[in-house]
Amino acid sequence: MTTRRFLVSAILLLFGVAGRSPGFAAASAGVADGELIDRVWAGHPVGFALLTERDHQFVAYYDAERRLTVAGRRVGASTWTRVQPPGVAVARRNRMSNVTGWDSHNYLRLALDREGHLHLAGNLHVDPLVYYRSRVPFDVSTLERLDRMTGEREARCTYPVFFKNAAGDLFFRYRDGSSGNGSDLYNAYDPVTRTWRRLIATSLLEGQGERNAYAIEPTLGPDGRFHLVWMWRETPDCATNHTLSYARSRDFVHWENSRGEAVALPITLATGEVIDGAKPGEGLINMTFNLGFDAQQRPLVVYHRYDAQRRSQAYIARPRESASGWDVRQLSAWDFCWAFSGGGSIVGEVKLGSPRREREGSLLVDFWTREAGAGRWRLRGDTLERTEQLPAAPAALPATLLRAGTSTPGMEVQVLTSRAGGRRWVLRWETLGRNRDRPRETAPPPTELRLYEMPDTETSTATHIGS
Repeated sequence: MTTRRFLVSAILLLFGVAGRSPGFAAASAGVADGELIDRVWAGHPVGFALLTERDHQFVAYYDAERRLTVAGRRVGASTWTRVQPPGVAVARRNRMSNVTGWDSHNYLRLALDREGHLHLAGNLHVDPLVYYRSRVPFDVSTLERLDRMTGEREARCTYPVFFKNAAGDLFFRYRDGSSGNGSDLYNAYDPVTRTWRRLIATSLLEGQGERNAYAIEPTLGPDGRFHLVWMWRETPDCATNHTLSYARSRDFVHWENSRGEAVALPITLATGEVIDGAKPGEGLINMTFNLGFDAQQRPLVVYHRYDAQRRSQAYIARPRESASGWDVRQLSAWDFCWAFSGGGSIVGEVKLGSPRREREGSLLVDFWTREAGAGRWRLRGDTLERTEQLPAAPAALPATLLRAGTSTPGMEVQVLTSRAGGRRWVLRWETLGRNRDRPRETAPPPTELRLYEMPDTETSTATHIGS
């Protein structure tokens, strides 16, 4: 099962509103109309969750009144069970923990453990942990508010991530602290005792009170190791990102650099392996970097930074085989500058897809820019030299889902996809765009949350470049 998030434009297909009872009937499952799940908050984008696994399907979202809502069913069933888990007052936010504000950081995450119990976390941006778990496997109606895992360092949580190792064990990562001053912590779940413990005694990435790390999710490579790429940030100002870095591990406990040398924990600015030592203000941005692998199973990292003339450029890096350090190649020849700065959720103007191997050994990298359009580069697998620029890959979704349909100016489409058993589901809704996490004077009417089922025919990595 895989799930990805995109930002695209799409058309809204209008149908009636679902009822508010615990169980409600789904609309037709055809691609032309989809299934109406609910009406949802549209004032700003915030990530929902779609999970399809072990013949069950779950959706977590914020409804029209911004309330946390979870729907679940057996795949193919015509009826969903829907619940709105309880919350507690969050004094500094002047809201309940199960009601979201205007912050686009407050995304939701779902996971199933080995026994089929559903786990949910989210609505967090330097907030006390919001965490639920179902008492009965696969049954959303038994979700219980726990709001704790280990009970330590859970008062200022951000960026919750559930993930699994190759054996299917469940882990949880989050940041303790704030932008410019934070630590990345990892927990491990025991399905027998139904308890969480700290995976390692320290943080994994440690800002030492002076900075924090922005990392991709641990990615299982073809070499059997999990690969981690991150950059550091000095303050809440996104322009202070710097020092793109790397580490790898087989068990999330013992970490090493690309040469196989052990790295002591916690990993700090001084001890992490540096891919690119770009300084603050030199164009590293934590929403535009991605990871892939070459034919020799070596990691490939693509990212954005400025060139010597302060123009935005895309780069690809790979660890050297016979020496320390990384080989870096510039991929683009753009003549614009994406000049970002400040705090809050910003709009991405450059997006880069994960490098993907072709059968003959070459590599493809998809890109999208606001100023220079979209396309894909073909690279030599041995030297990373760019050999040609190709047109953008065909859209991975039907055209009927790729155009905004509501009348409110500035509306965008949010899309999640989930795959299982050769089938693909697309969750779609519309919102206004990002607003630096600031309240708007007015919000548009709620929009429809719809689920579409279609054949899983995607072959392009262009879908990786959504925000």
